[in-house]
This record gives sequence, C-alpha cells and structure tokens, in this order.
Amino acid sequence: MTTAHRLRSYTYDEYLRALEASQIKLEYVEGEIYAMAGGTPSHAQLGARAIALLQRSLPAGCTVFSSDLKILVEHSDLATFPDLSVVCGPLQTSARDRNAATNPTLLVEVTSPSTENYDRTEKLRSYKQLSALRVVLLVSHRARRVTIVERTEAGWAERDVRGGEVVTLEPPPLRFSVDELYEGIELAT
Repeated sequence: MTTAHRLRSYTYDEYLRALEASQIKLEYVEGEIYAMAGGTPSHAQLGARAIALLQRSLPAGCTVFSSDLKILVEHSDLATFPDLSVVCGPLQTSARDRNAATNPTLLVEVTSPSTENYDRTEKLRSYKQLSALRVVLLVSHRARRVTIVERTEAGWAERDVRGGEVVTLEPPPLRFSVDELYEGIELAT
C-alpha cells in the first residue's frame, strides 16, 4: 500500500483569489483548499435558531455573526466559516486578510454527517488556539444535544447539555433551553 502525497500546496493569497472567484464557500487548511459542504434544511434551521437565541441572550457589546464571517486561526493555518460566531468587544481582523476575524469569543458549529468528526476533532483543536475564544458550541444534527467546549482556568473542559436542560455559560453570559433550540426541527436519523 502506498501513501498519498500532496501534489500541490496553495498559498493563502491563492486561497483568497480562489475564494473571490468561487460561488461557494471554501475552507483553507494548512495549504489545502476544500469546498464547504452544503447544508440540509434542518442544519439551516438550527443555525438560524441559534443566531436568534444568542442575539436575545448575549449582553451589549457582543455581536453575533452569521456563517458569512470568516475566522482565521493563524497558528494552525485554518480559514473557515463557522455556522455562527460571537465577538465581544471590537472586531479584530488579520493583517494578511482584512475580511477574516481573529478574535471570536464564541463559535457555533452545527454538525452534519459529513463534517461531525472533523468539527469535533481537528477543527476544534485549531479553534482552541484562538486566544480570545472562550466557548465552542457543537450543536448535534442527530439528537437534542449541545456539546459545550469551554476554556477554564485548568484548560479546556467539555460537557453535554441535552433536551430538557438549559445551556448556561459565563463568560460570555448566555442562557437558553436546548428544547427551544430544537423546537419544531426534524433531525437527521
């Protein structure tokens, strides 16, 4: 059995040119460019509902952004478009990409069959390198479950909040019901 080798590595400038010419969102991962998967109706509903719940719950000074905000993790060479991002305080952008935020406080990824493993492993490891990041919420596409990955004094901690329970965070101060997030949404099986 042979090992596959990368035939071409793209620069970040080449990625920006490809993104500008593309009709779809592209992700940049350590010199490779990937087309981002399209979502299902339930994925789109969960993302929209999360935006509404966060906008209602977050304090003044925190801004909620849709999946159109690019996040750049410079330490791991990742440029991606989370399902939603929250920045508390002024938005900071990268010197090499003025359209890429570098200081999210909170990120939300709605999982899908094709991205769940990546969202919970490599992408999450990259996100943890963002110095301003306090919390990542992984919203399950399979069950009423939100995985909270939060920075603590002892490091990163992970916990699941399920149907019938409430997501409570500090900081940023946030509180919403898992059932309200999933209300009326048909999940993938």
